[in-house]
Amino acid sequence: MSKNRAEKAEIIDAIGEKLDEYPILYLTNFSGLTVAQSNDLRGRFREAGVDYQVTKNTLAKMALDRLEGMDALEDFFYGPTAVAFSEDPAKPARVIQDFLEDEDVERPELKVAWIEGELYEGPDALDTLADLKSREELIGEIIGLLQSPAQNVVGGLTGTGQTLAGIVKTLSEREEEDDE
Repeated sequence: MSKNRAEKAEIIDAIGEKLDEYPILYLTNFSGLTVAQSNDLRGRFREAGVDYQVTKNTLAKMALDRLEGMDALEDFFYGPTAVAFSEDPAKPARVIQDFLEDEDVERPELKVAWIEGELYEGPDALDTLADLKSREELIGEIIGLLQSPAQNVVGGLTGTGQTLAGIVKTLSEREEEDDE
């Protein structure tokens, strides 16, 4: 059933809003997946907090035309295309990798990933992206590194304080013994 101009305009606006809102996009080829596999994949993306939807290429290109700096993506809207919208650069890659491994299939296939203005494509891109650390993991590592020197100083002072206390106690015990 064909959509009228108003419906298409709404779809273009919705796609444009998502393209503008999310800094990370994955364009995938999902052809060849069964309905059950497609539903499983959508569920996995949903659990990971990734918005995943099939798009009509012509409408997606129209939405891209309205945004600045995303022209390079137009070349990848061909054939069956689904877009994963995310805030985390590694989550979509991990979901895809896990799905490919669990289902023993070759699709979805990564066409390209757009990570804050940079394109990632090719056979190794998925592995590279899946190995990226999430924002939370990076923050945790930074906090750990920042706390490490402070913990060493506290440990050193505590250890020194205990050693000094031990020496003072030993000396005072000796003085008491000498006084007796």
